[in-house]
Amino acid sequence: MLLLFVAAAALALGAEPQEGGGEMIAELVSSALGLALYLNTLSADFCYDDSRAIKTNQDLLPETPWTHIFYNDFWGTLLTHSGSHKSYRPLCTLSFRLNHAIGGLNPWSYHLVNILLHAAVTGLFTSFSKILLGDGYWTFMAGLMFASHPIHTEAVAGIVGRADVGASLFFLLSLLCYIKHCSTRGYSARTWGWFLGTGLCAGCSMLWKEQGVTVLAVSAIYDVFVFHRLKMNQILPTIYKRKNLSLFLSISLLTFWGTSLLGARLYWMGNKPPSFSNSDNPAADSDSLLARMLTFFYLPTKNLWLLLCPDTLSFDWSMDAVPLLKTICDWRNLHTVAFYTGLLLLAYYGLKSPSLEGECNGKAVANGKPNANGHSCHSDVEYQNSEIKLSFASKVENGIKNNVSQRTQLPSTENIVVLSLSLLIIPFIPATNLFFYVGFVIAERVLYIPSMGFCLLITVGARALYVKVQKRFLKTLIFYATATLIVFYGLKTAIRNGDWQNEEMLYRSGIKVNPAKAWGNLGNVLKSQSKISEAENAYRNALYYRSNMADMLYNLGLLLQENSRFAEALHYYKLAIGSRPTLASAYLNTGIILMNQGKTEEARRTFLKCSEIPDENLKDPHAHKSSVTSCLYNLGKLYHEQGHYEEALGVYKEAIQKMPRQFAPQSLYNMMGEAYMRLSKLPEAEHWYMESLRSKTDHIPAHLTYGKLLALTYPAALMNLGAILHLNGRLQKAEANYLRALQLKPDDVITQSNLRKLWNIMEKQGLKTSKT
Repeated sequence: MLLLFVAAAALALGAEPQEGGGEMIAELVSSALGLALYLNTLSADFCYDDSRAIKTNQDLLPETPWTHIFYNDFWGTLLTHSGSHKSYRPLCTLSFRLNHAIGGLNPWSYHLVNILLHAAVTGLFTSFSKILLGDGYWTFMAGLMFASHPIHTEAVAGIVGRADVGASLFFLLSLLCYIKHCSTRGYSARTWGWFLGTGLCAGCSMLWKEQGVTVLAVSAIYDVFVFHRLKMNQILPTIYKRKNLSLFLSISLLTFWGTSLLGARLYWMGNKPPSFSNSDNPAADSDSLLARMLTFFYLPTKNLWLLLCPDTLSFDWSMDAVPLLKTICDWRNLHTVAFYTGLLLLAYYGLKSPSLEGECNGKAVANGKPNANGHSCHSDVEYQNSEIKLSFASKVENGIKNNVSQRTQLPSTENIVVLSLSLLIIPFIPATNLFFYVGFVIAERVLYIPSMGFCLLITVGARALYVKVQKRFLKTLIFYATATLIVFYGLKTAIRNGDWQNEEMLYRSGIKVNPAKAWGNLGNVLKSQSKISEAENAYRNALYYRSNMADMLYNLGLLLQENSRFAEALHYYKLAIGSRPTLASAYLNTGIILMNQGKTEEARRTFLKCSEIPDENLKDPHAHKSSVTSCLYNLGKLYHEQGHYEEALGVYKEAIQKMPRQFAPQSLYNMMGEAYMRLSKLPEAEHWYMESLRSKTDHIPAHLTYGKLLALTYPAALMNLGAILHLNGRLQKAEANYLRALQLKPDDVITQSNLRKLWNIMEKQGLKTSKT
């Protein structure tokens, strides 16, 4: 907090970095602030999406080939699977795997990497701002605002937000490389080296998160409207008259590379868009075209408000967090109109034909004698004619190198507004449902890159206002207002980080925004804490707000089942299946209850129906396959208990075929051994008992059944001495299995009885026992 107040005070006092040795002060202080504000997340746990992306993601485990990362989505599902999220972020997943290899599942190291990445991005953004705003307090302001903005908390405090932060890092590296490419055109080797860096960093940004590829479009905007300072009415004449072939070549290459990256990504994910449930994005599932249009037009307005006033934040904005706009009379349409009107006015301001007056780096330009903090500044009046007179760049592009120094001229306010709008809008376009439906209503971490454009807009707006006012009091007021805004942002960030300390705090903080999702997730947390009554109330609260949530109906049924309230549990499982007929886990637990109640025929039909559910278009196919495998296991047990051992074996074999990698198979293998032993196929039985013990060395049932097998083979081997000598070793091995089982469960009466019988047999044969 001390660093936050020192930085804000320096800004408010107009303390500018000095030339020379102090030229990196803005970057260092901004990065330090970004680092300091998130230090309180180092003690945070894994929260929300972290569980699926990290704790249960098989791609992070050392036994999983690392190449799987490049074929699976962010959540560990095969990218071409119909239920895949299609979020292809292999570089982010690779960073998680490195974290896992170094520190296992200790969340501290994961949070540390996120914080360091945010500090690095803040430094790069401040450096980028310096190119536009000069080495003064305006750059300082932009960097501090980005470092402290509360909208970043989900991306930095939530570990899965690393995808956005990592994408931003390479986004800025790509943009800075392209700026170097523009300023070195005329040096053939160097300029194309920087362009190669632009393309590689853009590709890396996309491999961190999809929206990273939009940096190529932002680079094109920079080249056209900032570096060349063209206006809209000058672009077509430039192309038509071929007056700037180097610009045309660069833009063409950017377009080609961007198209290639998008084409490759579409091909890699199976040439199909993702599919989502209606609760993830209710507007996309609405039957009303009017409701879809009004809601989709309104959502960018809501996102901008979160950037401007991030007072109410939430871990999840799905379901009814943002109610649909169903009629023209909805008052929120006024916000939509105001938003797009303001956006068009800003765009018009940035792209309009230049006037005779201008400004540079916040200093007034009057009578052609500007003061630009040591930089030369030209009025935009030279662009009034349709002929393009690029006095600062044309000679460079014609091979005259001694004119490159003129690029120290800073962009005008209009140029920065255009670039800021492009940074704000273009990276956000993939989240607008314009090209395809997305799996969320609002996602705060998606605003990490667009917030760069927002911070630049606020900064250049404050600068323009500072220039326009004449009274010293008003100028001072602007600086103190800016400093106050940064302080409030920083305080909000520190407070919001507290909500990300653990899942209980996070879900409680989201009840106001998304009560159905927050109460449901809170119920899971309370149940894990053995607060059964509170968990039940939380589940019922969630269902009060949204009664058809299959997951919540199932979770409530599971809670009731675990507390022996079987009739109620069956009721909620039935409701869950009615809401989502593909919910295999609900069928599984329904069958288990029916089987325990002696309703074997109903249980058999339930297990069979579960086993036939395909895993297509399911959000988590791995969990579905685990439930199907468990259903087949229980169906086999049912056949086994009825004496149908051949049928049981057939079902067990089907379960093994459908079993996913993460399924614990020891019980299934043990039951395979049991079935073979009942059929007197002892070698096969021994094989599966050994497989069970290899899967889990302390699996008690396998020790018991294997011990029985070893003991039972004794009488059949009395035919010759060689067999007896062989069997003596097996009896001792059986004894070892029983003793191991007793170590794991000392009070087990059955094991004790079997061990005593075995000792009697061994003593009759004169064998040494461990009996004391």
